[in-house]
Amino acid sequence: MASVRKIETLAAVLPRKKRVAAYARVSSGKDAMLHSLSAQVSYYSDYIQRCPDWEYAGVYADEALTGTRDTRPEFRRLLADCFAGKVNMVITKTISRFARNTMTLLKTTRELKEIGVTVFFERESLYSDSAEGEMILTLLAAVAQEESRAVSENCKWRIRNRYKQGDMVSLRFLYGYRITKNVIEPEPEETETVRWIFNQYLNGTGCSDIARQLRARNAPTLRGGKWTAKRVIDILKNEKYAGNALLQKKYIVDHLSKKESYNYGKLPRYFVENTHPPIVEPALYNAVQVSIEKNRLKNNIAKEPSASYPFTGMITC
Repeated sequence: MASVRKIETLAAVLPRKKRVAAYARVSSGKDAMLHSLSAQVSYYSDYIQRCPDWEYAGVYADEALTGTRDTRPEFRRLLADCFAGKVNMVITKTISRFARNTMTLLKTTRELKEIGVTVFFERESLYSDSAEGEMILTLLAAVAQEESRAVSENCKWRIRNRYKQGDMVSLRFLYGYRITKNVIEPEPEETETVRWIFNQYLNGTGCSDIARQLRARNAPTLRGGKWTAKRVIDILKNEKYAGNALLQKKYIVDHLSKKESYNYGKLPRYFVENTHPPIVEPALYNAVQVSIEKNRLKNNIAKEPSASYPFTGMITC
């Protein structure tokens, strides 16, 4: 007897599209750079969506953030989405846009490779999961890191030379003033608040009480936030309110971490007089500094480390 068997028709399983995202970054907040970032976002959005085998997973873009740091919010969000399975492949313009720190680059690409996520570097035409990928990435990332160091050293050299000339470099925000294209002008309402703070302190009111009164008056701050004793003491100790400037108070420790540190003698500082219109009279400012020192001794508060150079902070332009 013949055997009859029914043949079931299997539904064709369509291959799943690869979820592709792009990462873009510029390291300057200037208009030209931000325009470049916008162009990158548009380019990659169109580039990914034109490929029939790809599913658009978005463009992650960081503005005015350096590639030597791992604190980039969009970069962190991209990595989180990769580990959540939302992205299978990342496209980026070049290695230096992705990371200029060799260790960060290799660590990130290795972690992504372990979960099946590939990074494609367009300019280098290099896939991170290729046989020769890691070796070439190591060499190219080392070059990018050295370029970052060279750029950083050139910038520091230029800025430090401007300090020597008595120029106030990169001063953008200061309560009581409005700064536009290196022109520093007092802001009337904030000017009155600054003078009030100095007079209150000289009359015996503590920084905490001054801050409390400012909060009660809803006095605005420069960039939002809350009036605190620290904010008050920072104003009282800032020589710029007397029309002078102590330059190079802080410095960048290294080009990788971009960590900023107070300069207690590591580098020379320069005191420049009459750089801009004062808000308080020098006599009032000096009297407040004497009062601050008396209160420091009275309350046994540790003094800031002194500079290691005898004439640091004493040079006047």
